[in-house]
Amino acid sequence: MTRWRRAPLIHPLAAAFDAAVDSLGTALSPNSVHQYRGTARNFLAWLGVHHPQVVSLAELRREPHVLGWMAALRSRNPPLAPITYNLRLIFLRGILNELATTAHLPELAQLLRRQDVPRRPQSLPRALSTEHDHLLQQELRRRNDLGSNFFLLLRHTGMRIGEAVDLSFDCLHTSGADHWIIHIPLGKLKTERMVPLDAFTRDLVQRLRFFRSLDPSPPDGHLLARPVPRGMLIRQLRAYLRDAAKAASIPGRIVPHQLRHTYASEMLRCGVDLPALMKLLGHKSPEMTMVYLDITLTDLQREFDLACSHPRHAAPPSRASASLARAGVDAVIDALLTAQHHVEMFRRSLSEPHQQHIVNRLGNRLSKILAEFRKLQQPPK
Repeated sequence: MTRWRRAPLIHPLAAAFDAAVDSLGTALSPNSVHQYRGTARNFLAWLGVHHPQVVSLAELRREPHVLGWMAALRSRNPPLAPITYNLRLIFLRGILNELATTAHLPELAQLLRRQDVPRRPQSLPRALSTEHDHLLQQELRRRNDLGSNFFLLLRHTGMRIGEAVDLSFDCLHTSGADHWIIHIPLGKLKTERMVPLDAFTRDLVQRLRFFRSLDPSPPDGHLLARPVPRGMLIRQLRAYLRDAAKAASIPGRIVPHQLRHTYASEMLRCGVDLPALMKLLGHKSPEMTMVYLDITLTDLQREFDLACSHPRHAAPPSRASASLARAGVDAVIDALLTAQHHVEMFRRSLSEPHQQHIVNRLGNRLSKILAEFRKLQQPPK
């Protein structure tokens, strides 16, 4: 049966938008690429009807082009489903961000902003409770087969299931004596990262290598054999997790992404700060990382007890305060230089242009304050 295809869209910006979608789609599923193309086609078709004079990327404006398209989406009859509307905005924002980089037009990244996208109607999967996490891990360790080791690896690295399926056979590396890291390939956000492992998690990778050696499929460079297409393999693994959760007497439906949320919450309780946790999870914004964290009443009680045991009025003066009192202007300048360094390191970790702009302004203020203090070092004329 021949699938019906629409005629190619004729628009001066079609080639640029297609190139941006091709670049974004290198690490995405075919279905996601199809939705990106549909969003680009919808936007350019509306733009061609209502603003035919726009023939170059430099002529695109937030008002009336992008905001007008958003208003047209909201006024459709019958109305779009909320999730469809949200996805259209998310996909167009991704295309504009890609064009801002490839076309060297940074202003394109500001045409559609994060705050323009309404909150998603459905919530993300939540972390497993301590009891359910213990029961599930106990059942997986009891089974000790390919599926159980795969999901234990997800639980102790915070990977997405698609990233874990794409792991290479030589993903395990050493970073020193008794230190190991796992290389996680390009994933959902077109990022790759290195995640530290302990001895237990290292052994999980070694077991998966052993199971791969037993599979009759020819070597293809992947840690997991693929006797079936990638999508079908993921569906089989999801079914395995549901069966393991049922065997562990865990009520409700368990999805693999909950293991990622559980890992994030565990890392927070172990003292990992937010920037490091963003790197471990492969996130580009702290807002997404905060969504992953499950702050329970027990966590709040622990932090409250810690604050009460070290009240601020009873805290001893810090060494920095004492050095400032002794060294005067020189110590203040040293402290400002240190603050400048930390602000610059934080700025480099940000990916959103508007966040970088805010931090840049703070850095400029620090520079002005530093210049004033350096004037105090100069001898009077």
